[in-house]
Amino acid sequence: MITVQLLANALVIAVMLHVMLGGCAYGVMLERKLSAWMQDRVGPNRVGPRGLLQPIADGLKFIMKEEHTPAGADRWLFTLAPALAILPAMAAFVIIPWGGTLELSTLPSFVTGFLSDIGITLSSQVRIAGADLNVGIIYLIAVASLGVYGVTLGGWASNSKFSFLGGMRAGAQMISYEIPMGLALLCVILAAGSLDPYQIISSQQSMGWNLIQQPLVAIVFYTCVLAEANRAPFDLAEAESELVGGFHTEYSSMRFAMFFLAEYFHVITGSAFFSLLFLGGWSVNPLGGLFPGLDLPAAGGIGLILLQVGVMLGKTAFMLAFAMAVRWTIPRFRFDQLMKLAWQGMIPAALVLLAAAAVMTYLGLPQYLWMASLASLGVIWIALPLMPKDRNPNHKLPLLGSRYSPTDEEAVAAASSQRLAHADAPGSGAAAGTAAMR
Repeated sequence: MITVQLLANALVIAVMLHVMLGGCAYGVMLERKLSAWMQDRVGPNRVGPRGLLQPIADGLKFIMKEEHTPAGADRWLFTLAPALAILPAMAAFVIIPWGGTLELSTLPSFVTGFLSDIGITLSSQVRIAGADLNVGIIYLIAVASLGVYGVTLGGWASNSKFSFLGGMRAGAQMISYEIPMGLALLCVILAAGSLDPYQIISSQQSMGWNLIQQPLVAIVFYTCVLAEANRAPFDLAEAESELVGGFHTEYSSMRFAMFFLAEYFHVITGSAFFSLLFLGGWSVNPLGGLFPGLDLPAAGGIGLILLQVGVMLGKTAFMLAFAMAVRWTIPRFRFDQLMKLAWQGMIPAALVLLAAAAVMTYLGLPQYLWMASLASLGVIWIALPLMPKDRNPNHKLPLLGSRYSPTDEEAVAAASSQRLAHADAPGSGAAAGTAAMR
């Protein structure tokens, strides 16, 4: 039996999948234009009017390039890895509610009559999402985290030490940043009292956006989104200055392009997820209950649904551009700094924020979570100077056997034994050297 909700789900998946694929292509161009603007350059402007056809030219270039598989690589896993990276990203977005609830009674009678005639079971309301799941938040986190398997597998199957190190870094990074992301997500779930994406949006419409109610949680979550997507300053799995190209060093042609498509898919999905959790979804009133009559209704006709979809897409595009601005503003972390930030910084801070959110929820005061955020900030501010201090992270490591760190058995003479090095007069050393050569 085909219901009208199932038909709407399939339509939303088909439409939004193509929108996000186009967003990946033109997201690359947006990043190139944005970075050029930030660095006072021009950016791509030759292909098409103002460079608008540059993504198509890039795609044709990737298609025409030669597919190369390095000697000693596992051919099947080497080919499978890019698909394993992009498929979870393409499957994760389906629970995002791009619009509210469509009232079928607002549609023209010939539309509902046509649907009934072709055997579609009608209902009174339809939710505008790819999949209407009560545990949609858990589904998105579980599916999106599978993308790291493609990155790790690609690094291992390439039979290259640089690729393997990049894949191992990606795995360690994912394990580390999944923990503070989960803790930050629990703070939102406690405030909403549900795992249903629609209920999370409804709670923000009544209490205010979580960006205002829980700003520290939003910072922790967005940082983890960048780390999970391997975006700068957390792109240690690539780290061109250290690992040549990281996990995709040995890839070329469309297999290489699929890794970048997966990255942009993850960033777009993460931006939409952040908009859902902290920017109120399609809500336009960040203060919620203080001005109850100034927000979009949750249910209505097709015009309202299109407006809600436009608001949601606008928020997603803004967060995507913000991620690009972060990349071209903040330098890349060192890997030990990356791990230290997660285990010694973000995880303890997220635990404090979760405890504060749990206390406020237990007291029945979720509308005052902003006070809990301020209290958590005070606790962190007081506890930070009391934490044990590490030695200088930028200290020089002695290289045993070098001229500056010799072993006990050897004596290193740093001075030159040539007369030329001890000449004080400007011309005496050169003259002595010339005489010696004669």
